[in-house]
Amino acid sequence: MKHLVIIGLVIPEPASTAAGHRMMQLIQLFSEANYAITFLTASNNIEFSEKIEIQKIEINNESFDEKIKELNPDIVLFDRYVTEEQFGWRVSENCPNALKIIDTEDLHFLREARRKAFVEKREVINEDLVNDIFKREIASILRCDLSLIISEFEYQLLTEKFKINPNLLFYMPFLTENIEKNKTDFEKRKHFVSIGNFLHEPNWQTVLKLKSIWKSIRKQLPNAELHIYGAYAGEKVFQLHNEKEGFIVKGRATDVESLFNQYKVLLAPIPFGAGLKGKLWESMQFGLPNVTSSIGAEAMHKYLPWNGFVEDSDEQFIEKAVELYQNESVWNQVNENAYEILNQVFDNKLYVNQFRTKISNIENNLENHRTENYLGKILQHHQLNSTKYMSRWIEAKNKK
Repeated sequence: MKHLVIIGLVIPEPASTAAGHRMMQLIQLFSEANYAITFLTASNNIEFSEKIEIQKIEINNESFDEKIKELNPDIVLFDRYVTEEQFGWRVSENCPNALKIIDTEDLHFLREARRKAFVEKREVINEDLVNDIFKREIASILRCDLSLIISEFEYQLLTEKFKINPNLLFYMPFLTENIEKNKTDFEKRKHFVSIGNFLHEPNWQTVLKLKSIWKSIRKQLPNAELHIYGAYAGEKVFQLHNEKEGFIVKGRATDVESLFNQYKVLLAPIPFGAGLKGKLWESMQFGLPNVTSSIGAEAMHKYLPWNGFVEDSDEQFIEKAVELYQNESVWNQVNENAYEILNQVFDNKLYVNQFRTKISNIENNLENHRTENYLGKILQHHQLNSTKYMSRWIEAKNKK
């Protein structure tokens, strides 16, 4: 039996974060391929995490070297670039034949570029993209044998703009199986909903946007309420709660499916971010139409009609939210759109066999695969850093 070791910055919380859901899908995928799986982490987020076998490790501690040699994995999967930075070199030194994979989740440098532009109230420019996170994240991608890319937009950004070799990448979005049309009932549903983990800054900014436009929606729909859900909602979130205005902060959600089945429309005016939006993917599955932004819908539906509306201006967003809430025929039509998107973009049959073939091909030709990754070999070379630190040491010595 082959052995997969996952090194996680955090323990997956699939009920709280899209990243947690994504990781559990990868665990299931490898489990179905008969891999033994060990999850290593220095994190302590146990309370809301998934019940998987966890082994604790320490950062910047040589005890990890003995641990990884003992486990002797065939594949090591890092859950984001910072995890690869911390442990990737140790894996290479102690298990040089282990295939190294990084699940990028989303491109952090892209999210940071958009955050900076959002704060400065302008469009993203090229200089925003080539930030410090870009250098670190691209270096991690190049050091690994394969990187999983969740967004087709981000795959194209890496291959076309930044010329990353496609042999080092594999596009795999969220995976949906056993797709069925959701049996929804427009008349039995009521109110608007928004959801998102508040450790993620775009979710907080989304709620602030909703607070600013909610009165305009409420004015046209005086009996409607907006319910805000999300893990790790601190005091600043609960301070927005106002029952008189129908702006209700609920906190952590325990079961998204049963929750979504109660509401009529999901609102997600996401101002910046990257990757795919788990809340919008789930809204397709559970028959809950949405109104979102172009950032929210990015890479989610290819050329297909959206399961709701995509609007960036406040006026159009408000108008479409009210229309979707009131118009049953439009509401039913966009639910049909969701079914088509799930089948053509997220069906796991589109990706799983290709992924397994990709892994097998790399494993069987690992030496040649790494030889062809010229920049990766340069970044792995210890002298790249040793020369730097030797120079710093000499500089400091000469100042004495």
